[in-house]
Amino acid sequence: MKAEIITIGDEILIGQIIDTNSAWIADRFNLNGIEIYQITSVHDEHSHILEAIEKAAKKVDLVVITGGLGPTKDDITKSTLCEYFDTKLVFNDSVYNHIKSRFTKLNIDLNKLNRDQALVPESCTVLFNKTGTAPGMWFEKDDTIFVSVPGVPFEMKYLVEHELLPKLLKNEKTDVIYHKTVLTQGIPESMLAVKIEDWENALPENIKLAYLPSPMSVRLRLSATGTKESQLIDLVDEQIQKLQQIIPESIFGYNKETLAEVIGELLKSESKTLAVAESCSGGYISHLITSVPGSSEFFNGSVTAYSNQIKEGVLGVDGNIISEFGAVSKQVAKEMALGVKRNLNSDYAVSTTGIAGPTGGSNEKPVGTVWIGIAGKNEVFAKKFVFGNNRERNIIRSSQTALQILRQVILKELEE
Repeated sequence: MKAEIITIGDEILIGQIIDTNSAWIADRFNLNGIEIYQITSVHDEHSHILEAIEKAAKKVDLVVITGGLGPTKDDITKSTLCEYFDTKLVFNDSVYNHIKSRFTKLNIDLNKLNRDQALVPESCTVLFNKTGTAPGMWFEKDDTIFVSVPGVPFEMKYLVEHELLPKLLKNEKTDVIYHKTVLTQGIPESMLAVKIEDWENALPENIKLAYLPSPMSVRLRLSATGTKESQLIDLVDEQIQKLQQIIPESIFGYNKETLAEVIGELLKSESKTLAVAESCSGGYISHLITSVPGSSEFFNGSVTAYSNQIKEGVLGVDGNIISEFGAVSKQVAKEMALGVKRNLNSDYAVSTTGIAGPTGGSNEKPVGTVWIGIAGKNEVFAKKFVFGNNRERNIIRSSQTALQILRQVILKELEE
């Protein structure tokens, strides 16, 4: 089943509020096998609402309309729906009694505007709103379902969760959609797409692939549609096994796992510890690691060695090395990793030194140049990267890249 969400309200279009309703509905629909085809926001304007509904009806099986059901003059959804479905507003005693009961409990007198909320299109099926006064409305026309719900988030959520979805599922109106996300790091989106092109082209017709890039990683989301979830799980896992043969070193986890969590589990499984020395990443690696609950089991600590004095005085980096090669160099990255490993008595260590930007670069060492050092059980080495000229992204990318290299080193040593 394909659905479109139409949100009504000038306040959305002028940026006064953020449309969180659509995100919530999309998430709930996705979990219940309903594919969101489109999300549309329109003015509190009769012709604009009508145009959006007419266009949606031609493309999807389900149209969900939020907003415009309040008691004031700018709430025109009901009258517009009456025109579209060629019907009229009628007084609904059950809705009125519900509204009256709520106001009595609050010791508030009903006025005409409150009473008018009991007027509903004659051709609709009323979805009772136990959390508010505006009812939801269900229509059917030409094999398309139309549902109108209030824009107030907690009222909308109640109606979707307790009225709309049970009604759809009871009538077996939805398929099963199963998602699994493969997490990759260390290969840009464009290069990744080329590398896995043949695998992507050979995916079964009922599996869609989406690339979701960010400074942290490139996520590959596989979405399978069918009638039985167990079959979809097996089918997706089979395709992921094929993908693992193509990019084994790039995949670090699945769904909502983080690199720090993955590394934490590896270290805990071997009773090993980690220490970090950071210059250009400014403590971000340590932040990622300590965001993991229980990280004290494997994380000894860190040194944010931003100045050369700290690199020398705390980490023990030789000042002559800094003078000869510069603070942003392979030699200093290696010395920083060895120094923090030694001082904090850890089994593994990571270091970063670089030029985060936006200033400070040179022809030889442009902004975005980062050296990442790793000290493991059997080796110490450093790798050079040039990430770009955006300071925030450079910090994130250098931190995430450092963790990915560390993960690969730990796995390699575990295999030895």
